[in-house]
Amino acid sequence: MLKTDESAQPQVSSGTKKDKQMKVLLIYAHPEPKSFNSAMLGAARETLLQAGHDLRISDLYAMPFNPVSGKDNFTALENPHYFKQQLEELHATATGAFAPFIAAEQEKLEWCDLMIWQFPLWWFSVPGILKGWVDRVFAMGRVYGQGRLYETGVFSGKKALLSLTTGGAAEHYVKDGFNGDMDGILRPIQRGMLEFTGFTVLAPHVVYGPARMSAEERENELQRWRKRLLAVSVETGIAVGQYR
Repeated sequence: MLKTDESAQPQVSSGTKKDKQMKVLLIYAHPEPKSFNSAMLGAARETLLQAGHDLRISDLYAMPFNPVSGKDNFTALENPHYFKQQLEELHATATGAFAPFIAAEQEKLEWCDLMIWQFPLWWFSVPGILKGWVDRVFAMGRVYGQGRLYETGVFSGKKALLSLTTGGAAEHYVKDGFNGDMDGILRPIQRGMLEFTGFTVLAPHVVYGPARMSAEERENELQRWRKRLLAVSVETGIAVGQYR
């Protein structure tokens, strides 16, 4: 039987069993509308709305979101002769000089109580379009920095949840397994992006190898996802752990 770390399992607060309304931002990163990731997105959309939550979705491929970060992040530059992104982010934060499509994504971050990323695990990380979204949207001054990091981060009090699929089987993603443990694979994302900016990280939701599943097994996974989302507002965070 596959053994998993208890810290990576959904933790539900004992203080209440009643789900409360939340503002949920769902970042979706998969190019194929017939994919299992798309089915996960659809299940999340239906479940969250039926539960009474407010929902916004950024479908990065459909937008389409340009992941290449640079001068186009801004409508005006403090130094047009030498580009230093972090300094320009500080300037844009102070002057409102973010490009409108960047500012719109930042506003969604500030609006939400819970952020969910739905994506396939590609090369042991997020797809490039999602990493580029982070590169462009997580701006210094507005999203992090100036003493606001980790426990004192800008998004302290908000929650984040990674929902992902893999190509390999579950037994490939354990300690000393073929690909190493999933906690270690996700740490650069959960610690270096989410906790870094103040988010409380919920246990990741992983579907292992859906391409190798039967239709019935995939439906069971969708039901497992729906069931979890019905109680997601009362989940508490996990111990992601520092780099080692």
